[in-house]
Amino acid sequence: MSNQAKLEKEAMRVLKETSRTFYIPITLLKRPLKLTVGSAYLLMRAVDEIEDHEEMDAAIKVRLLKETQQLLAAEGTFDAEAYGQLVAPYEAELPEVTMRLGDWLDVCPEGIARKVRESTAEMAGGMADWVEKDWVIHTEEDLDDYTYYVAGLVGVMLSDIWNWYDGTETDYDLAIGFGRGLQAVNILRNQHEDYAERGVRFIPEGWTRDDVFDYARANLQRGEEYLKDINTRTITLFCKIPLRLAIRTLKTMEEGKEKMSRYEVEEVVEEVKKE
Repeated sequence: MSNQAKLEKEAMRVLKETSRTFYIPITLLKRPLKLTVGSAYLLMRAVDEIEDHEEMDAAIKVRLLKETQQLLAAEGTFDAEAYGQLVAPYEAELPEVTMRLGDWLDVCPEGIARKVRESTAEMAGGMADWVEKDWVIHTEEDLDDYTYYVAGLVGVMLSDIWNWYDGTETDYDLAIGFGRGLQAVNILRNQHEDYAERGVRFIPEGWTRDDVFDYARANLQRGEEYLKDINTRTITLFCKIPLRLAIRTLKTMEEGKEKMSRYEVEEVVEEVKKE
């Protein structure tokens, strides 16, 4: 097995270990897209694991995120050695997906790697700002800003990838809404855990849980609109699966249950495949 083939296999393994929601739809994509979206997901998950770390000091998080941003945004080839030196002191604290960020970039096809780097750099910078703000969200505008950096940007990056792959053109605003909708569902699902474990409440002042449900629904509707511009079957499948899972998760929570069962997840995936 070549080094590249081994790296691609390891990327898929780490992807499976880190994402229940996206692993399945990524594996349904054709090879160039599978490698690109898989790589992009792992890169963004790498920086997200720094932002989300429950025990790491905030000042260290900010430094790691800002220096990662600079390395990703720099012209020319990514300096994997400098990144390795940056994270090496925290090897015991950070997961494999973060430690191996340079490897995931090597999996990404050359023609789109620059765009993926730019989007991940922007995410790292935005996350650093929110760590400095201690994730205090006062207004809906704050919530929009936070959800843009942790999820809306993923939508923008995916739109760039679809366009690179086969010329598919999609609306960036709808892409951002799609990402925001998925993140709002995560906020609702993890609300009590986030507050108990991190003392963080990603909800604007004066909002009730019902208001967050409304915010999630409105943005997931933008996700439905986003799909109307896509005619490539595998891309449609990729987008539909997390969208439908999010919509079903909202319904599940409204019924008083914490999350969907594994059987229900599989049921949704099969329904989407048959459409």
